[in-house]
Amino acid sequence: MVRGIRGATTVDHNDATEIREATQELLQMILSENALCTEDLVSAIFTVTQDLNADFPASSARALGWELVPLLCATEIPVPSGLSRCIRVLIHVNTTHSQTEIRHVFLRNAIALRKDLVRLEIKK
Repeated sequence: MVRGIRGATTVDHNDATEIREATQELLQMILSENALCTEDLVSAIFTVTQDLNADFPASSARALGWELVPLLCATEIPVPSGLSRCIRVLIHVNTTHSQTEIRHVFLRNAIALRKDLVRLEIKK
């Protein structure tokens, strides 16, 4: 069956290298925490806040070997009280895990987005 996995992270600066490294860290942790491989991926939707335009998060995924996975990037809704310099992802995966077994990953300042889903041992 297909399940959705959420994740998010932040960077300190609008810098292509920082965006690439933070995105790859997030994606690798999502795969690891959910015992997934690239073949399990159906698609991924990335959003970034308006203050991040130095690189596409999808490019970071491609560099990890996600060449055949459909990817999409968009800009997050600019809510005035929203978290800045944030990269979010929704990954659709083929898995036998139930919804309660799915491990969503929120790193760095993005932990504040979904404290209810953050496991203490993966906080950064």
